[in-house]
Amino acid sequence: MTDVAERSTSTPRTAGSAQALPLLAASCMPVLGSVLITPVLPQISEHFATTPGAAVLVPMIVAVPALMIALFAPFAGQLADRVARKKLLLGALVVYSVVGVAPALMDGLPSILVSRVLLGICEAAIMTVATALIVDYFPDEKRRNRYLGLQAVTTTLAATVFIAVGGALGANGWHTPFWIYAAGLVIAVPVALLLWEPTTERSAPATTALPPARIPWREIGVPLLVTLTGGVTFYVLIVEISYLVVGTGVDAGSTAVIGAVAAGASLATAAGGLVFPRVARFTPARLLPTAFGLQAVGMLVIWLAPGGLAAVVTGAMIASVGSGLLLPTLVVWVIARQPFERRGRVSGLWNSAFYLGQFLAPLVATGVAAALGGLPAAIGAVGAVALVVALLLAARARRAAPAAVAPAD
Repeated sequence: MTDVAERSTSTPRTAGSAQALPLLAASCMPVLGSVLITPVLPQISEHFATTPGAAVLVPMIVAVPALMIALFAPFAGQLADRVARKKLLLGALVVYSVVGVAPALMDGLPSILVSRVLLGICEAAIMTVATALIVDYFPDEKRRNRYLGLQAVTTTLAATVFIAVGGALGANGWHTPFWIYAAGLVIAVPVALLLWEPTTERSAPATTALPPARIPWREIGVPLLVTLTGGVTFYVLIVEISYLVVGTGVDAGSTAVIGAVAAGASLATAAGGLVFPRVARFTPARLLPTAFGLQAVGMLVIWLAPGGLAAVVTGAMIASVGSGLLLPTLVVWVIARQPFERRGRVSGLWNSAFYLGQFLAPLVATGVAAALGGLPAAIGAVGAVALVVALLLAARARRAAPAAVAPAD
């Protein structure tokens, strides 16, 4: 494999849309892992209704991949800083398709969960390497922000399509949507043909291995904690929206309706991502309170506003715009300004924090719903947390304003 020193002596190449497109497509795979099955979760719950612990285990079909990303993304980041990033991405895509499709042929909840564990390990490598390569290939800040914004837009637009497809295929049974995971094999083709190993941003003798740069924990500690919270606020509606819709009186078998609502929220997330390149000049210190604030407003609408399905749709749309703005802002805040030699590891840590939040989201929602008497109240409680984070970040930005350069930005 190619190590960091060898990459530093290769001739620099200029990346363009031909390299961005497969990376953006690859970035959709972890999102596909989380949203494709959402419209059929009520069906799966009914199918496994007599299985002990199904009330917690069925949502884990969606959430377990996120836990695996949280656990394994740091290791994927270390590999990305030490070995060939392209090969790691390519191998992960192939295995992803195999284990992703497997539940289509299964009818046991434990075996399905095992396949989802393996899927999440692959997703850890895919998302970590894809994000690092976007930053590697586009060092110019304007182009980098454009593609990071497009990463959020592409993943959410893909989520919109996959949710709709998952809902439509769910009409043929809950097994059917799992076949869509074969998309990883399709994406592996342009990854193999169009990508290359990036060069480092500094040169070194070919015979000298660069020592690993130390992780700046004091610099990234708070951003990673915010990212963890952002993972919860970002994901809680994705995994719970089908149950919110069913809670308004929609039949659990109406996967087309459930998928349409989820797809609308996903489109709103894409809209937030599209806005990011236009507002990136305001820096994360100013954008993060706005993103968390929008999430808070939307979730509080779901909790407090009357109107049943209309309130769910309205609140989900508002919150999702905030989510679309949040994702690329966090990437810029934590990853984009890191040097090449530690960018893979920081990308892994960021993905670990974000996806740990995603894993915790359904557990938080279930626990808070039991305590407060319903899922809408639990969503409202998460919205209240988002509001607190928004206010704390705004206060932090005000304190940092007198400085010439805010250190956390």
